[in-house]
Amino acid sequence: MERLAIILRNDQRRVEAVDASSLDAATRTSMAVVRSAYQTALDGLALPYGDVAVGGWRNTPYAVIQNVGAYIDAPRFLDADHPIRDLDDVHAYLSRLSAIPGTLRGEVVRIRSAREMGVVPPDFLLDKTIAQMEQTLADARRGGALVGSLTGRMQEALGYIGEYGIHAHTIVTEEIVPALEEQLAELRRQRALATSDPGISARPHGDEFYAWALRAGTTTRLLPGEIHELGLEELAALHARMDPILASLGYTSGTVGDRMTELARDPAFMFATGDPGRAEIVAFIRRRANWIRRQMPRAFRKLVPGNLEVRRLPAAEEPGAPVAYGGPGSIDGTIPGKMWINLRTTALHRTYDLPTLVHHEAIPGHVWQGEYANRLPLIRSVLSFNAFSEGWALYAQQLADELGAYEGDPAGQLGYLQSLAFRACRMVADTGLHAKDWSREQAIDFFVTRNGNKPETMTSEVDRYCSWPGQACGYKMGHSEIIRQRARAEAALNKRYDLRDFDQAIVEGGNVPLDVLSGNVDAYIAAAAG
Repeated sequence: MERLAIILRNDQRRVEAVDASSLDAATRTSMAVVRSAYQTALDGLALPYGDVAVGGWRNTPYAVIQNVGAYIDAPRFLDADHPIRDLDDVHAYLSRLSAIPGTLRGEVVRIRSAREMGVVPPDFLLDKTIAQMEQTLADARRGGALVGSLTGRMQEALGYIGEYGIHAHTIVTEEIVPALEEQLAELRRQRALATSDPGISARPHGDEFYAWALRAGTTTRLLPGEIHELGLEELAALHARMDPILASLGYTSGTVGDRMTELARDPAFMFATGDPGRAEIVAFIRRRANWIRRQMPRAFRKLVPGNLEVRRLPAAEEPGAPVAYGGPGSIDGTIPGKMWINLRTTALHRTYDLPTLVHHEAIPGHVWQGEYANRLPLIRSVLSFNAFSEGWALYAQQLADELGAYEGDPAGQLGYLQSLAFRACRMVADTGLHAKDWSREQAIDFFVTRNGNKPETMTSEVDRYCSWPGQACGYKMGHSEIIRQRARAEAALNKRYDLRDFDQAIVEGGNVPLDVLSGNVDAYIAAAAG
């Protein structure tokens, strides 16, 4: 990590030495983005522990946990994103396989160092992680998915496997397996020391880490208490919109959370169980993605392809994963964007909330916005900011609603509004866990009782907040800021305002901190005003 800090400091000096006044607006934006991302990362790297993303969203005090670590990331990347088209790809695959043991052992050094400082994850996170690691190990001892992904695709693309399958099997069983065993042994040592305290405040330097994590996750300097109250205000406003829709459907008794719980129990909105239901869910997602793609000319001036593949999460990852996530494909477009869907059980999903999930993760959300980012200079396609990324994805849900996604579908409208309210709840729960001594059970109960979220999903969700302090606060804060900027543009431009131009300005401005976003909107307003 020190080598990374040296690179960032040197690059930051080079950026600061540039006279920005002579640059065009787009390049000035890029410089501002780099300065912000690098400074935030450097401040995070100055903390005594943790995994720090440079301009990314996955900042965590725990370098290996139920949703973080090479034991999850490497197999998923090799299977989903590393192509096998020719022998060069095969050699690159084997090279990457050979690099995994070093990465795993590097992670062991880091989590051992954190343990020696007294930074041990909560017991319930370790229980999940250990179970997932045991499953990963059992598969790797057979060669498993890491070998099968290579050999299966070699056979399909090249028509043979030869000695390459044997080579891959040797790397996995003789090099990767021992490194995984070292990680598992360290995690078990930590489990013997762990407590059930969920918040980072219960760890050494926890308040300091959380203050930084909130800043990284929201690109603001708001305090935990301020974010907590904002979340409660946003939640009340959204529930006020949901109440009359629920009443129109005959749900009139109890809180909004009570009534949304009733709605979730209605078999009319459930998918079939088992593999038939899984197939039904994937087909549903593809239909919804095709529909929203056809609406995009109404919201953007210049379109991207929306290159999308729907994939089930690897089974070993599903217990510790959220209900879905997504992102764009390769910069050259040869590898599609992915919407990963958790199909551990079909009870995670309902027909009224799955459309909104598609718009968030895929189109016009993460996959769509990411394709615009891929057209920017390389550094801009790499750097991202949680508040913008997730704020855009919530704005994408709103765009879908405005484009008619829920016309004649009040239950779908409720699913959309509940999704926004869920992100307001995240602001409350995240700050509750890490700054107000909330228990894990208290946070889970808050979502279920206040917002009617499905209990099946909330344990993994809350566990995610425990492993990624601050990240959950960026969603609604980013969305609210984009909406604020849109209202500002509408007021300033009046008849010259066009939704397509605003949306285009936002996506072409790229993934930015929220203060840089306002500058991009200033430039759009000035250009549109003539």
